[in-house]
Amino acid sequence: MGRPVLVAALGLGIALMGQPARAAGQDTAPAYAFAEDARRIEGAASTADAVELEPGRTYRSTLPPDAKVLFRLELDDTETAYASATAVPPPGTGVSVADGVKVTVEDADGRSCDADTATFGAPGSPHPVAAWAMREFSPRRSLCAEAGTYYVTVERAGPDARGASPDPWELELSTVSEPGTKTPDGTAAPGAWDSATPAPVQGTARRRPGGAGFAQAAPLGEGVWRDDIRPGQTLFYQVPVDWGRQLHATAELGSSGADASRYVASALTVDLYNPVRGQVGDLSLGYDGGQKSKALKPLPPVAHENRHASGQQVSAVRFAGAYYLVAHLSPEVAEHHGDGPVPLTLRVRLGGTARNAPDYAGGTVPEDVFTVDGGGAASTGGGGAGDETLYRVLAAGGIGTGSALVVGLGVWTVVARRRGAALPE
Repeated sequence: MGRPVLVAALGLGIALMGQPARAAGQDTAPAYAFAEDARRIEGAASTADAVELEPGRTYRSTLPPDAKVLFRLELDDTETAYASATAVPPPGTGVSVADGVKVTVEDADGRSCDADTATFGAPGSPHPVAAWAMREFSPRRSLCAEAGTYYVTVERAGPDARGASPDPWELELSTVSEPGTKTPDGTAAPGAWDSATPAPVQGTARRRPGGAGFAQAAPLGEGVWRDDIRPGQTLFYQVPVDWGRQLHATAELGSSGADASRYVASALTVDLYNPVRGQVGDLSLGYDGGQKSKALKPLPPVAHENRHASGQQVSAVRFAGAYYLVAHLSPEVAEHHGDGPVPLTLRVRLGGTARNAPDYAGGTVPEDVFTVDGGGAASTGGGGAGDETLYRVLAAGGIGTGSALVVGLGVWTVVARRRGAALPE
């Protein structure tokens, strides 16, 4: 067995071991899996006390129900900085459709550079949601272009909304720094692109258990992937999408044999996030116990110039890396169809042709976050050795989960013994 195969098997074994096990008959959805290296910090009530968020680091904090929390960024005059906040309400807490999380980046004079809001939407059930904001260095913008101190504010989107949770929420914060390009690409939005929805990928579905957080998102390549999702559960997957490639995804809920007259609107929601956890698009699927299917709206090929488009769905597809599919099944499904798992199938297609990355004038932080060679979650606490080869194996079609885990464990044991033998006495 050659070295690349060994590394791939080892990487997949480690990735699967990092995901929380879901035993048969499990009654409750697992808690959100925060990044293992997330540093615990407290958000400040005043800019004077704001803790600095360093690019490439992941943090864990708390969001009170009725107040903003502030954090600090120290930026030069050449980089674009992205800050995201994933809000995690306590399981079983009450939330409203309009409730959610809002993230804003402001300059030292209190002027808003960018803001984004993510809400729980039609399901009205507590589950992790993420919002992002940026300080974008661009020739078309004069605001927020200077080097200096900037602030990230995180707050509830609708703290006074009817049914809003009165409990504090957990937060996972991440920051990414993107350099400018050696040759500015101007301010032109991309030209015409193929916006037709292709036929979903066909074939026998392969099992792939979803992760319980961004840091443990299960990697998917092109193909048909199967999992089971319980009412109230949220599953995370990541798809490596290279520059020039076009992601298409379809979600399906399988039939349960339950009473088809009991219809649940927005039973399944699937959110698509880009490599910095910015929302790209979403879909909502009703369920009556019979099979249902829906595709995400078509996305453009990944391109640096997409950032100049006016619509967020296009502008968010501005870099390569790990794109996240986050599936949530409403607890209401249990009221009408029982609390057992519902079959979930994801059909993933990658169109387009891979092309070279932009001629960045420096390095990204974290390194390689905008590549498919181990970027994304792997570079922010969600992976480890072997992710580069693992991504390529998955992109080529994947291998059986059970077999890979067994092989990966075996390889891990052999490697550990060899390393141990090589250590000095």
